Amino acid sequence: MPAIKLNAFSVLEKIRAASPVVHHLTNWVTIYDCAQVVKVLGGSPVMAHAQEEVEEMAGLASALVLNIGTLTPELVEAMKLAAARANAQGIPVILDVCGAGATSLRDRKCLELLDEVRIDLIKGNASEVARISGAQVRTKGVDATEVAGDLAEVAQGLAISRQATVVITGVADLVVDGSRRLVVKNGHHLMSRVVGTGCMAASVIGTFAAVEPDLVMAAAAGLVCFNVAAELAAEQAKAPGSFKVKLFDCLDLLDEPILAARSRVSG
Repeated sequence: MPAIKLNAFSVLEKIRAASPVVHHLTNWVTIYDCAQVVKVLGGSPVMAHAQEEVEEMAGLASALVLNIGTLTPELVEAMKLAAARANAQGIPVILDVCGAGATSLRDRKCLELLDEVRIDLIKGNASEVARISGAQVRTKGVDATEVAGDLAEVAQGLAISRQATVVITGVADLVVDGSRRLVVKNGHHLMSRVVGTGCMAASVIGTFAAVEPDLVMAAAAGLVCFNVAAELAAEQAKAPGSFKVKLFDCLDLLDEPILAARSRVSG
C-alpha cells in the first residue's frame, strides 16, 4: 500500500483558522460532549434534528455527522434528508454505526442510510463495523464484542463495497479506504471508562473532514489529536470524571511539538 505522510497539526491549524460548521444529527446521550469537542478543536457545532430544517442547515455546513446511538425511525428520515442535501453540496457525510449488531432495527436503518444516500465515512467499533459488512456478530449494547478474522480485511472489504473510508476504533484505531491503511496507536484505556468518547471521536473526524478532503488523512489526523489529548489527560487524572475534564483541556492545548513527539501511526 502507498505510504501516507501524516501531519495532524497542519489539519488542526486549518480547523482553528476556518472554524467550519459541523452539522450533527447525533446521540442524545452524548450530544453535549460532541458539541463541546468540536468547539474545543476550533469548529462550530450545530445540533439540528428536525426534518423541517435539516436540509437548510446541511446547506450551511462543511461536514455532516450522523450517529444512530439513540435512533428512531423519524430521526433516520431526517438523516436521509440532511445527507441528501450534503451530497448535493459536496460536503462529507460521516456515519457512526453506534450499536449496529445489537438490534435488527439498528442494522436495518444503517443499511437504509448506506443504500439511499452517499456515506463518505463509516465509523464504529469492531463488532459494529463487522455487522454492517455482513458478518454474523452481535454488539453488547453499544460496546464492542470480539470479532473473528482480520479486522483490516473486514474494513477494507466494506470500504471497497461502499466506496467509503472506514474507521474501526479500539485499542488501536484502523483507518482504511480501497487502497490505503493507517493504524493509530495512540490513546489510553480510560477512554473506555467514559461514556461518549466513541461519539466524540466521530465528531472529531467530522471536524477534520470539514477542512481536509482526503478522508483517510482527515480521520487519522483527528484520531491522533484526540488520542494524544487522552494520553496527556490520563497523566493528570487517574479516574474517569477528572479525565473527561482534562481531555477537553488537553485537546485545546495541543501544539505541533506535542503531536510530533507523541504521534504513533503506522501503515
